Amino acid sequence: MKGLKHSAAALGLVLVTAGVALASEGGGEHHADWGNFAFRVANFVIFIGIIYWAAGKKIVGFFSGRRKGIEQELNDLESRKAEAAKNLADVERRIANLEQERQGILAEYRAQGEAMQAAIIEKAEKTASQITEQAARTAENEIKQAMETMRAEMADQIIAAAEKMLQEKLTGEEHEKLIDKYLTKVVLN
Repeated sequence: MKGLKHSAAALGLVLVTAGVALASEGGGEHHADWGNFAFRVANFVIFIGIIYWAAGKKIVGFFSGRRKGIEQELNDLESRKAEAAKNLADVERRIANLEQERQGILAEYRAQGEAMQAAIIEKAEKTASQITEQAARTAENEIKQAMETMRAEMADQIIAAAEKMLQEKLTGEEHEKLIDKYLTKVVLN
């Protein structure tokens, strides 16, 4: 029914247009050749009928398919618009939370830095303590070694002084008596 209404409207438009064309054709004469006009209109109607008969369903299918395609595109655009609005809201929320995230990241890095600083200080104190203990042990060992060296030197000096003193006071005979006395003591013990 819609196709018939559209066809009738198109036919009427063609007739009006053809009438205007015929009226302006005469150059001052208002005389119309209605037989030729009727032939042309019939020819046009037959032509449109053949086109409609041969490709009418395809043309109607094309335009209805095109309408459905446009409706689908509009629906897709609406869904994409909704998705874009959701993404925009998500981005705006992230931007709003950006300062909080920045503060959180700064606090985390600050805590890590303080932990590293504490670990470095602890390690440095431990190393300093070990160095102090090692220095104390080294100093103590050097003092002991110096004392032993001094004792050995003093003993050598005492022995040398005693020998010198004995050599000055002892004569050869007294020396022989002393040796014999100590040899008998050593042998008897």
